[in-house]
Order: sequence, then structure tokens, then C-alpha cells
Amino acid sequence: MEKLFTTESVTFGHPDKLSDLIADSILDAYLQQDKNARVACEVALSKNKVFIMGEITSIAHIDIEKIVRKVITDIGYDRDELLFNGNTCEIVTDISKQSPDIAQGVNKDDIGAGDQGIMYGYATNETENYMPLVHNLAHQLTKRLEFVREQNIIKGLRPDGKAQVTLSKNDGEIHVKTVVLSSQHEENKDLQTLKEEIITHVIKEVIPEEYFTEDTQILINPTGRFVIGGPAGDTGVTGRKIMVDTYGGLACHGGGAFSGKDYTKVDRSAAYYARYVAKNIVASNLADECEVRVAYAIGVSKPVMIDINTFNTNKIPEEKIKEIILEVFDFTPKNIIESLNLKDVKYAEVTHNYHFGNDEFSWEKTNAKQLIKNLIK
Repeated sequence: MEKLFTTESVTFGHPDKLSDLIADSILDAYLQQDKNARVACEVALSKNKVFIMGEITSIAHIDIEKIVRKVITDIGYDRDELLFNGNTCEIVTDISKQSPDIAQGVNKDDIGAGDQGIMYGYATNETENYMPLVHNLAHQLTKRLEFVREQNIIKGLRPDGKAQVTLSKNDGEIHVKTVVLSSQHEENKDLQTLKEEIITHVIKEVIPEEYFTEDTQILINPTGRFVIGGPAGDTGVTGRKIMVDTYGGLACHGGGAFSGKDYTKVDRSAAYYARYVAKNIVASNLADECEVRVAYAIGVSKPVMIDINTFNTNKIPEEKIKEIILEVFDFTPKNIIESLNLKDVKYAEVTHNYHFGNDEFSWEKTNAKQLIKNLIK
């Protein structure tokens, strides 16, 4: 029986992801000066305006405007013809301090959760980085699209872009059913040439040849034209690409976004830790897939729920896997922050290199395997 899986990814010229990158760059600047900064930064982009909002409590002194302009121009929005120019855009800030009602629950020895909510972590053994194959492919396409633009391998590209991949699995056979890729381009770019270049220099550089069949459908800029893009074409908002940031819709999501939030916000830190736990369970060969679910109450350090789903791929009873998780892993915010070294993470780099699947990040380590194996013995 054929099963279809579809996920998407976007470039960092996409207005939503650019908003995420700005928010995390502001977060990094505060944490660089003040490791105990409390940051909840939201960004919205519209036409040639940038809105910076949120609650920040810190002893640091940050030039927010300078940071914002650098992020935007580094991505490629650096001239008026793009209708969004980091050198000249209007920047509006509305920043207040963290609510004392929240702070009293967070700023204590055992560190209470910065908010209530549900977080999920997921891992699968179908790829070396324990991420869904189809989501890896979507991310690799947008990363390659950014690369060929920055290196001028394909001339006439602009920063905004997105990719979508549909993968077919049928009795162990895998092939790509559909690839959709849209790239912003200059006015005078020949569209047929653009399609041929993207197929050659992006799609075929990323997707292995054996995944293609004669039925594979490739759609490049399906509307036929993509000149107006970025914030000039669509409003951008922090946290609107939460499925792109996680597992592409192939696992549950609690709804909380990551970018612009410091490590006390369990929306971010507990989602990272849940991924860490799920990955170690799969890496220990206790299941082929694992989804870890955790929920918190604001101001309370211990989770109100920890549960798992192995999608009937478990090698030992799920109850035993859950017992192992409760024995090996500590889901309190204080332990999460310390064990994953979250005070020293460069969060803009995490956002720019995708939150999951990169072995350089502490929550991607499989260093709990030996503890798990010892318990099994």
C-alpha cells in the first residue's frame, strides 16, 4: 500500500524565517552580555517596515536597530529595487520588561517553567541524523537554493524561496512523487532558463537519482513569475513556520514557537530536550520511531505529563521504555538548561542551520545510550 508524506522548507529570505532570524539575533546579543537575560522577542515584517515587540529584562545594552539592519542586509535585502531594504527600512520597537507575575515563578533556585504548554520530540531511524527523510530533502533543497544564489551559480535569484517534497513509500520502495520549488527572481530572468538551472543545480544536486521515476512531477515557480517577494510580497511573523522548524508535520507539535525565546521558555528548551530523549531511545535500538510528549504548568519545575508513542515499532514494551526515560532523563528546566548548555548556545546559528538534525547541537547528541543500555541489562 502506497503512503505519501509531504513536508516543506523555506529559505531565510522568506519573510517568516527572516523574522525568526532577527528575533534570535536579538536574543543572542542579550545573552552575550547577560547570560541571565529574560527575552521573549517577536518580530513582524510588512512592506518596508520592521516591528520589534516583546518582553525583555536584562542588564545588557543592545543596539537593536544595528542588529536588525545587519541581519536583513546579510540575507540579501540590501537595495531599494527589492522593495525591502535593510539599510533604509523603518524599524519600530515596543519592548517592555518581563511581567513580574511570570518572573516570580521562573527566577528561583529550581527554575519554574516559563509558561504552560505541551512540547514534542521525535526521532526515526530512517536516516543517519534520525530525522524524517522527506523533511531532510526539503531542508537540503532550500539550503542549496540559498547557496546557488549566494555563490551566483544561478544568476538573477533573489532571497525569498521555498521547497515542498512529497515522498512515496510502497512496500519498502521509496521514490519522490512531487517536488515543488519556488524562487524569487529578477524581472528580466528568463523563466525557462530559470527552471532548467534549478533542476540542474538544485534539485538534482540534492535528491538522489534513484528516487526519481518517470512519474515524478517537478514544479518550478508554479505561478510562472516570482519577482515581488520577501516582506514586500507577504507579511512575515516570528514563529509562523513551526512545522518547518520541527519535523514537517510528521510528528505532533504543541504549538509553541522557538525563535526569540530564551532558555527558560520551555516552548523551546523542552522541545529540544524531548528531541534529545527521543533520539537516544531510537539510537539505543529500543524503537524505530519515538515521539516524546511533555507538558508543563507555568512556574512549576516538574512536568505535569511525560509520555511516549513508538508507533508500534518498539522492541521492548512501551511501559519499560517509559520507565527507562523517567530513570535516565530529568525534564526540569534547570537540568535541561545545564545538561544541554543552553546559556551558551548561539541561537541564530541554530535557526539558520535548522533546529534538529545537526549533530553540532547538544540536544542532537546520543551520549545517553550507555546509561540506557545499562538499565536494560
